[in-house]
Amino acid sequence: MDGSTDKRRRGLNSAGPRARNPWLPLLFLVLTLGTVPALAQGCAMCYSSAKSASKDGQRALSKAVIVLLVPPVGLMAFGVGFAFRYGKRRDDEQKGEFSSRESGSKDAR
Repeated sequence: MDGSTDKRRRGLNSAGPRARNPWLPLLFLVLTLGTVPALAQGCAMCYSSAKSASKDGQRALSKAVIVLLVPPVGLMAFGVGFAFRYGKRRDDEQKGEFSSRESGSKDAR
């Protein structure tokens, strides 16, 4: 096979392993580390209010945080699982399409 069929097979979105931007990981690292100081900024009023609550109130706040956290995490897990499933199915379909093209071109010879 020549190089033109190989380029056509990879598609427009596949630029190859060497075409990635080398600055992208550095940018990600800088942006991630730039948010670290924001993580330490707890609302002082919220913290003091929760700290002064009774043990039952603190337990209720802990349960409330978990209850509010479950739906977004569940939706994200569903979305990521669906994306991987769709991507795998698409890749399998493309692989089948390419193998049928190869067998068709060999038969034509």
